[in-house]
Amino acid sequence: MTSSPDPLTEFRQLVSRRAKQSAAQWEGSRRLIQDDLVPSTLERLRVCSQEHALPGPVQDRLRLALGQQAHRIHDLDGDALKQLTGLPATKAVRALCVYFELVEHPAARWPVPTMSSDIVERISEQSPNPFDLLLGSEVASVLDLGAGDLSFAAELTDRYLPHLQQNNRPLILHCIDRLHPYSKLGGPLHPEAERLRSLRERLGPSFGFFGDQDMFALDSLDEQGKLAPRYAIAACWAPATPTFAYEPSRLSAATIAEHLRRTKGTFRHTKVEGEAALEVKHGDRTLLFPPWKFEIVGPLALLNLLARRGSLCVLGAVDAQVFWETLAQLLDDDRYRPSETPFTPDNIPEVFGEVYRRLDRMPIGSSLNLADVSSMRKAVGVPSFRHVQVRRGPTFPDAPASSTARKFASMIEETTPWCLALVPS
Repeated sequence: MTSSPDPLTEFRQLVSRRAKQSAAQWEGSRRLIQDDLVPSTLERLRVCSQEHALPGPVQDRLRLALGQQAHRIHDLDGDALKQLTGLPATKAVRALCVYFELVEHPAARWPVPTMSSDIVERISEQSPNPFDLLLGSEVASVLDLGAGDLSFAAELTDRYLPHLQQNNRPLILHCIDRLHPYSKLGGPLHPEAERLRSLRERLGPSFGFFGDQDMFALDSLDEQGKLAPRYAIAACWAPATPTFAYEPSRLSAATIAEHLRRTKGTFRHTKVEGEAALEVKHGDRTLLFPPWKFEIVGPLALLNLLARRGSLCVLGAVDAQVFWETLAQLLDDDRYRPSETPFTPDNIPEVFGEVYRRLDRMPIGSSLNLADVSSMRKAVGVPSFRHVQVRRGPTFPDAPASSTARKFASMIEETTPWCLALVPS
């Protein structure tokens, strides 16, 4: 069992990292500390901090740092702010504004759903197809992460656009994919020209496809106003393996590299016709991938991204390795996150115990509320979800899906994948 890190240290690191990764919002935070706005900014910070599921020591320090009535930043307890964020008072308040998302986003031209999480949960519970939320949300918008060949985008448009048009409502659909459009690697995952043209014609300016784009480096698109700060649904189909199959917060780089070599084969970076690539020798086969194929990010980063961007988060066609690593980040007990122990089919039953047995008994096509199986995790740096639906199988019933998810039906030797629908708190 791993020891719990100091919550104040963890919070301090998270606030600092969020500020560094959000250049546009950091710059925008200057306005919120102008003398005439300081009282309202501090009040908004107090309210937001109380609404977040933060550990007791962090909440206590926030109350101490922000509790007093102040008309200027210099009236605050600078020592308390320093202990909380590691920054001097002015920068500390700005960093907290970024962390609690008080800064107006550059992409304000896109409408943002305002439904509370309890309403999202209520609507989602009315249909086993999570994408039906688009019919009940005041803003029908979807962020598709890892969009690949745009097959999911096409199915989603076919399914929901006619109904939305009947009610004079647009479908906002923004698709992100890391594969370079002109790369010679990953051929089947490139969108067909006709599909891309059709989506642009049908959705007009409400559609955006951004290739050669790392989903964890969206600042430039945000600053240009090409993305919405939040969508009704943020989705990711077939989260990449091994990118999201190992969690760096519990596994060292050396442990991950060794497990990759043992299970995937030896690998090295090379070039193919002048293009950077990753060469993997698996048995007697030599495989070529994009150079970032074995870059490890972990499911916690993906969950954080989805929770920040979507009122409802959807993960479809999640393979077994990514699923169990993701589940470990959602469940409360530290036993699910053993240090330096990669998950394997042999140790998963032991690590997850009764949770594994409950899920393993689920027939394909069935679903359950994860909170009925185990208590949910609440920790600094971990998104809090009020509802998590787990479904066994590659797709949701009567719902759009990606081509990868559709292929699982004919892949008899593959382990049955999973789907998750998560409502952030």
